[in-house]
Amino acid sequence: MTHAANDGEPKPKDSQARPSGEHTHSSSTTLESVSETRPSRRSLPHHPAVSRTNQSIIIFVTVCTKRRRSLLANQDIHELIVNAWQESDSWLVGRYVLMPDHLHLFCSPARIPETPLREWVFRWRATVTRHWPRPEEKPIWQKDFFDRQLRKGQSYSEKWKYVRNNPLRAELVERACDWPHQGELNKLTWHDASS
Repeated sequence: MTHAANDGEPKPKDSQARPSGEHTHSSSTTLESVSETRPSRRSLPHHPAVSRTNQSIIIFVTVCTKRRRSLLANQDIHELIVNAWQESDSWLVGRYVLMPDHLHLFCSPARIPETPLREWVFRWRATVTRHWPRPEEKPIWQKDFFDRQLRKGQSYSEKWKYVRNNPLRAELVERACDWPHQGELNKLTWHDASS
């Protein structure tokens, strides 16, 4: 006997963005009973940026909407998020892609010593929430987010190619360049100690 792998729920197509602190399951048990049997997940670790002489600090960040609701991929929200990034200017946003239920961005500290990344993310998310045009959709964000410091220029370009193709993999567009909810606010160039 065969069973549907996910009981008719759409399977996430982006392996880079998984909800933190939320569980999906195909059994008929309630979320309350599942959370009683599983240990609760603590916040994700957000390590301080590692500074190396003559090497760029570029962090890859993924932020998801609460319950992975499709709230982000429209023009007014796109503008709201970009404005919040520009206001919270302690980190510079480079390339980014807004998907319906999550966003990816690359960022670099605007000054050294840098403001903790977690503080910056929470600040711009609070700004976006405060100015959100549809109050009934609040709360907007999952509690936590994912971040990873890139170690080499090659990983930066490879990660960007992967992220840029998210709308294509999700079958939202026929070509990645046609997705309107992406951009580059600041040119984050990779510089390596050996260069």
